[in-house]
Amino acid sequence: MSTVHTEIVTPAGKIFSGEVHMVSVRAKSGELGILPHHIPLVAPLEIAQVRLKHEDEKIVDYAAVHGGFIQVSRDAITILSEAAEMKNDIDVERAKKAKEEAEHQLSTLHESSEGYPEALLKLKRANLRLDTAAIADPVAES
Repeated sequence: MSTVHTEIVTPAGKIFSGEVHMVSVRAKSGELGILPHHIPLVAPLEIAQVRLKHEDEKIVDYAAVHGGFIQVSRDAITILSEAAEMKNDIDVERAKKAKEEAEHQLSTLHESSEGYPEALLKLKRANLRLDTAAIADPVAES
């Protein structure tokens, strides 16, 4: 089974760098599953989980990626995002607090209010962090 070098990079630095068998992401155009030797592409990403399946398919890493882009070449995959966290690096208490703050902001704003889109984005990011952190054991589904 072959692998492809994959990196997840933020302005703060690399949060993941390694060889994986498959990368699953949610692009703006839909779900993508990328294997080694995939055709080159560049695609904008949604705020969503990224799944990194290793050569031993029972080992899977998860990351919460807050948008950005994926760039695929024949021998490398790079995910560039303004913010991203690996599952084990997520501060659950901070994410819970951010969720509560966003929900409170949304409850006090009308959809046409100036701060509404930012509060909605904050809620989406907090929920992504919490959902990613809640993934049980990083083992591939059978």
